Amino acid sequence: MTTEHSRRNFLRGRLSQPEPPRMRPPGAQPSFANLCTHCGDCARACPEAIIIRHPSGEPVVDFARGACTFCNACAEACEAGALKPAAPSDWPWRATIDTSCFSLNGVFCRSCEDACEPRAIRFRLMTAGRSAPVLDQDQCTGCGECASTCPAGAIAFEVPRPATEEKTA
Repeated sequence: MTTEHSRRNFLRGRLSQPEPPRMRPPGAQPSFANLCTHCGDCARACPEAIIIRHPSGEPVVDFARGACTFCNACAEACEAGALKPAAPSDWPWRATIDTSCFSLNGVFCRSCEDACEPRAIRFRLMTAGRSAPVLDQDQCTGCGECASTCPAGAIAFEVPRPATEEKTA
């Protein structure tokens, strides 16, 4: 099915959606797309086996397989220079929790809180014995441990937009 922009496709409900950004391995350089040779060395070097090949051929991180320890083994294996050693603070991705979270739907679950080493996820008590996850974006390292343990698959990752400063007139 093609998703070309046309009146016909619009009337058929075939609207092209922009592809979400791909989660490249930690330490990906700004010119990653031009530097990466798709050799797979980073995926083979990853001790957590969370780097996989996207259908386009480039390496991406898949937190369904586990969490990133930010060991930089992928960067050390990258001879093309597409990946450089990086600290967790350099990783731009942060967790988000959607409405399919078991706890938000009345099922007791706190697996993400238990797995979160930096304690970025806490639960706030609500009425009727429920609790809601509260995510502290400043504490979150984006390691993916919460996503790999979430039985509902309710945790996704995004690059937060920088806060815009309001101008006073």
